[in-house]
Amino acid sequence: MEKILSQEKLREWVDTLDDCEVHAPAFADSVWNYARVDAGADIDLSHSNTIRSVKEFAFPQREVFFRFETKDGVPLLTSTLPNPKPTVVFGVRPCDGRGMPRNDTVFSKEFEDPYYWARREKLTLVGLACNEPHSPNCFCQSVGGSPHSEEGLDILMTDLGDRFHVKGITAKGVEIMERGRNTFDEVHDGDLAEVEKVHDASRSHPQRPIGDLDAIPEAIRSHFDSPLWDEMAQHCIGCGICTFLCPTCHCFDINDEVAGPNADKGERVRTWDNCQFPDFTMHTSGHNPRGDLGSRLRQRVSHKFLYFVENHETQQCTGCGRCISECPVGIDIVAVLERVDQA
Repeated sequence: MEKILSQEKLREWVDTLDDCEVHAPAFADSVWNYARVDAGADIDLSHSNTIRSVKEFAFPQREVFFRFETKDGVPLLTSTLPNPKPTVVFGVRPCDGRGMPRNDTVFSKEFEDPYYWARREKLTLVGLACNEPHSPNCFCQSVGGSPHSEEGLDILMTDLGDRFHVKGITAKGVEIMERGRNTFDEVHDGDLAEVEKVHDASRSHPQRPIGDLDAIPEAIRSHFDSPLWDEMAQHCIGCGICTFLCPTCHCFDINDEVAGPNADKGERVRTWDNCQFPDFTMHTSGHNPRGDLGSRLRQRVSHKFLYFVENHETQQCTGCGRCISECPVGIDIVAVLERVDQA
């Protein structure tokens, strides 16, 4: 399904989604991030990529699995399985869209995570193609993507200046387009030619190369014990920004948080965790198999470009570049791959 939407009718389309929770990029505190769209509020899709990825709509940073308490010596459990409203997120860049099928695989391949899927199944992603790179650190094409990739998205919008080309990709995407049918115009051959021209131009922008993508897993494997990892990680401060902002990092911890003087009530909570934290692999014995910065950097890179490839037949990185742009000490995953590949 393909339609044309004039810029001034975007709000009118959003208004047809009155039973949904709608989010879109908003600029605040010097960054773009997703924010809930209030009734009547304008939507600005002139954004660069958001600072945080779209993954948290299905996999929040903190969630309660269940609550527990003891009454008269009897343990009681209260489930907190989420039942959210349908959620529509506008302005999702293709690199973030490509992250969602990778997360879907993680949360379903061997065990279907009911908390993740309760949100995911009610989530519709309205993508926005990139007409030009939004950062010098974008490298989506180097990892098999493109500035107008449809992977993981339900709708892809392309900005044509005074109007958008809107393409429904999945049944969920077509359904919300049908709800706004009166806001759309028909597509003509001239519109399609312009879409192709915009997409061709977006692909022509130079991006940072990472060499032979198929050869990288073996390069990482063959340099597992290389001193390069320690050298490249010596400035790391273990803050975890690289993984918390990543659209595909998914490690988590589960803890029981208790309350009350006798710890007779509390919650079982899942929170994001991070392979760059020193206690991430700490054993109860006190031994830590990745106790230094170099081994933790090696783990992050290996997970994305070696282990994920072995387990799921695709690399985990989508080339958004957040981990490079936001690293406070300038660690650059593309430069790391280049060093390992050329060693």
